[in-house]
Amino acid sequence: MKTKTIIFAFSLLFVTVAAGYKYFSRKEELTYDFTIVKVGNIIQEVSATGQVKKGEEINLGFKNSGEIEEINVEVGQKVKEGQVLVKLDTTQFQIQLQEAKAILETAQVNLNKLLAGVSQEEIQVAKTTVDNAQTSLGQALQSLENIETQAEEDLKAVYEDALIIIEDSYLKTYSAFNVAELVQQTYFPLDAQERLEVRDNKDKIKQAANEIKACLDTAKTLPTNEDIDTALSVTEKELEDASDALKFIRETCNKPAYRDIVSLSDKTSLDAQRGYILTALTNISNSQQTISLIKITNTTNVDAAQAKVSSAEGSLKAAEDQFTLLIAEPRQEDIDLCQAQIKQTQSKVQLLQSQMRDAILKSPFEGEVIRLNKKEGEQVQAMMSDIVISLIPTSPFQINVDIYEEDIVKVGIGNPVDIALPALSEKILKGRVISIEPAEKLIGGVVYYEVAIGFDEEPPKEIKPGMTADIVIIANSKENVLIIPEDAIQKKNGKIMVQVFRDGLIQDREIEIGLKGSDDKVEVVSGLEEGEEIILR
Repeated sequence: MKTKTIIFAFSLLFVTVAAGYKYFSRKEELTYDFTIVKVGNIIQEVSATGQVKKGEEINLGFKNSGEIEEINVEVGQKVKEGQVLVKLDTTQFQIQLQEAKAILETAQVNLNKLLAGVSQEEIQVAKTTVDNAQTSLGQALQSLENIETQAEEDLKAVYEDALIIIEDSYLKTYSAFNVAELVQQTYFPLDAQERLEVRDNKDKIKQAANEIKACLDTAKTLPTNEDIDTALSVTEKELEDASDALKFIRETCNKPAYRDIVSLSDKTSLDAQRGYILTALTNISNSQQTISLIKITNTTNVDAAQAKVSSAEGSLKAAEDQFTLLIAEPRQEDIDLCQAQIKQTQSKVQLLQSQMRDAILKSPFEGEVIRLNKKEGEQVQAMMSDIVISLIPTSPFQINVDIYEEDIVKVGIGNPVDIALPALSEKILKGRVISIEPAEKLIGGVVYYEVAIGFDEEPPKEIKPGMTADIVIIANSKENVLIIPEDAIQKKNGKIMVQVFRDGLIQDREIEIGLKGSDDKVEVVSGLEEGEEIILR
């Protein structure tokens, strides 16, 4: 009986534990919303409400700065919509466009080669490039070593010359002391009033000689550059003191009491000794300048040689990396990178083509030229801050609308516009942006910019100034591009990411985006392919 009870208790415990495990280990199923990366068209729109006004003078300028190459109209001339008014010199744009197209072609060739694989000839060329880079590095290292050796020898030579100049300065100072002592003992007896002053200045010369000798002995015993620099500085100071002392003694000899007593030869000797001291002082200064110049020259030469070594090392590393990459099997990451480079270069080509189009100023409407502010050959600044030409439209009406500062950067002159006049009908009229006021307007503390919109067609006869107009500006559009919803995009550590669902797994993927549409759609420049499945947030 006891055995059955125990078995029953164990069975009950097992069932309880199993049920608890099943309950607590149950996982909540996660559900996601998915979308497919598609190819389509994307439109960027800016909507606003403005008022109908009488046609006003419109000032036109360029989006980019440059030099005016052609002016094709005159003041008073009638112009048609789309007529070319002024052209900027596009030489630089053309050069950059050619370069960008060449880069694009090279990138496409590289992609094709990556997909096709590498030939033996290409491997040999890459190996030769590595060998040449190694040779260049060896030559650069040898050149650096030679320049450093020569720099050391040149600096050693000028410091050796400096020691000779310091020793010469000592000899000249000691000789000056002997002459000064002879003059003092000969012409300034103990009872002379000027004796003490002459003696003190003579002692200054002696002290200068002793100081120079002490520094010279140290520099010769421990011939470091720092000791010689110190000896030069001390010698310069002591020579200046000795020169001043000799000057004082010589001036004392010219005082009335001694003018006729001190012999002309001794005066001449004092002058000569001071001249020797000044010459020594000049030699010391020249030596210091020479040392400084040699140091600068050495530093410049060594830095230049070191830069060549660094460049050669970089070239060798690049050649080795290229060789390794060349012989390796193409990775999907490399293919994706090449494709991204192609798309990036295509974007640059499109940008340059757009800039070349923007270098041509066309009339946004039918009207008349009323003012030309520039001449051919003159420079113009970007945007409307530098007005080039002023027009007045033939159409008696236009629409003025205030655009929020975050939207104005999307709007450009010539952008097509859909216009609705609620007071008249539901018919959508066509127009385009004809001017953008460069100065901001504060409305309720918010920055806006005034935009003028002209009609592409004859407006209704019932139109009146002051009527409300609802407008939609087609700021930008692209066709046949990859599109995803904005809700799929996340930002992590400054990167733009999406989550890709592939083979039952969720992967984070960095992408590059382009145009943002008005319907919460975003263009994908790189990082995704058509048909991939991504998760919505």
